[in-house]
Amino acid sequence: MIEKMPSASCDTLLDDIEDIVTEEDSKPQDRHFARKHVVPKVRKRNTQKYLQEDINLPSDSTIPGIQKIWIRTWGCSHNNSDGEYMAGQLAAYGYKITENASDADLWLLNSCTVKNPAEDHFRNSIKKAQEENKKIVLAGCVPQAQPRQDYLKGLSIIGVQQIDRVVEVVEETIKGHSVRLLGQKKDNGKRLGGARLDLPKIRKNPLIEIISINTGCLNACTYCKTKHARGNLASYPIDELVDRAKQSFQEGVCEIWLTSEDTGAYGRDIGTNLPTLLWKLVEVIPEGAMLRLGMTNPPYILEHLEEMAKILNHPRVYAFLHIPVQSASDTVLMEMKREYCVADFKRVVDFLKDKVPGITLATDIICGFPGETDQDFQETVKLVEEYKFPSLFINQFYPRPGTPAAKMEQVPAQVKKQRTKNLSLVFHSYSPYDHKWGEEQPGMITEKSYSEAFYFCSNRFHFEVLVPKNPSFMGKMVEVDIYESGKHFMKGQPVSDARVYTPSISEPLAKGEVSGLREEFRNKCGAHLSSLSPTSAAIQRDSVNSRMVLQMQKLHEDCALKISVGLALLALLFAFFVKVYNWNTTE
Repeated sequence: MIEKMPSASCDTLLDDIEDIVTEEDSKPQDRHFARKHVVPKVRKRNTQKYLQEDINLPSDSTIPGIQKIWIRTWGCSHNNSDGEYMAGQLAAYGYKITENASDADLWLLNSCTVKNPAEDHFRNSIKKAQEENKKIVLAGCVPQAQPRQDYLKGLSIIGVQQIDRVVEVVEETIKGHSVRLLGQKKDNGKRLGGARLDLPKIRKNPLIEIISINTGCLNACTYCKTKHARGNLASYPIDELVDRAKQSFQEGVCEIWLTSEDTGAYGRDIGTNLPTLLWKLVEVIPEGAMLRLGMTNPPYILEHLEEMAKILNHPRVYAFLHIPVQSASDTVLMEMKREYCVADFKRVVDFLKDKVPGITLATDIICGFPGETDQDFQETVKLVEEYKFPSLFINQFYPRPGTPAAKMEQVPAQVKKQRTKNLSLVFHSYSPYDHKWGEEQPGMITEKSYSEAFYFCSNRFHFEVLVPKNPSFMGKMVEVDIYESGKHFMKGQPVSDARVYTPSISEPLAKGEVSGLREEFRNKCGAHLSSLSPTSAAIQRDSVNSRMVLQMQKLHEDCALKISVGLALLALLFAFFVKVYNWNTTE
């Protein structure tokens, strides 16, 4: 039988945990009255025994900080970065992040709202967690955009800009409370980019750092649900982004991915722009390390084409850019409110292909948008046939609740499916990599392939090259000879006499190790972390030690509190005896 979680007042959206009280909780006035009748009792405690007992408490205990947590993330790289930050904070506090869902005490489900299937997976995971009697915390764009959906009732939610408070939400959920933090981060009324960038995190891949440069966007696309969750554009300051990049390289990262809902719009809310940021980042990238740009919509790159071409030609920046077109029909683009025409898109593509030889341009297309005619669709087919995009994301249109497009007259489902299939056939009719045979190219090896025999190697143009598995190559820049190609990959052999670059300035963190434990955090932890040097020893810190340090900090605070209470009690007793003595003397 599933244990029913105490209900909380979630009809209104609140910013602070302190504002949420369940029906079972005592009221503030009751707690105030009860305090007058509390008699503190001081007792001695063996410090080492206390610490050992605290660490070895059973995982189903309601004491926070000792449970196992499973984190599942759907969607874009921005969402993945949020998931890494939440994992890092929880691990730094003492929770164990597990990859075994059935073994976990709490599931943190980080959702994506772009398409119906993604939300379906999210909903099914919630149902499964409830069936297995797991504690649940929800995150990401789905609950942020529609927190009052029936299947979210009674469940804890952490908003996309509140991920720095994930420990609080998890704590309250473990205690049986339902908590919702959905507010926006602001400074003097101005919306901020989100949680601070120097929070602890656990990178899924210790060699790759995903940095969100802004959240939200300037568009109002009629089909987009993400805007409802992420809101209007809010950019991080350049110095904070540069500092985050520096920290990442000091922790062994050799590849940085920039992400946001629209990287091209970066800085327009804070008086700067994307090229200015990129030139600052390029200055701090070590030799052999690489920077990958994220998605940019056509309107916001048109005025920076010259500068963007120069940046994409830089040896430490991948010659890769993701520019969604969505449709090659101006009529459809107008209905989508995309704020550009097909000619604008072609101008961007043609310019970059001319100024950045060999550049990889990825794009997105939506098939079956409301009102799309056969002629509109054929225009899109012609565009794909003309440019032969090596990376093409084909999406069947899904009406998302609450969007203007959901209220438009829909294209029949069968027509949408057929158009999606037809465009996929066009995409698979050409081979974008055949001309690469025989070339020698340097590439960064950062990931294992799906096959146990190969690693993924990303060349200058961010093509995926499969190379034979060799652990000594991981995290290094290797010269590769291309000898085979397929639709989505190339195969290469490392050149025997070529130079191998080790781009990182430090050894990478171990998988699952917590990144970003700031100096101020170490100071709070006391003498244990002060013994670590600021260089290699700090990088080799163990997350298990962090957990013990935090528990020592709790112990010290607990002891200090008990001493204070004891002294106060002694003072009261002394005053009482003085009063009795004076009374007897008077008698």
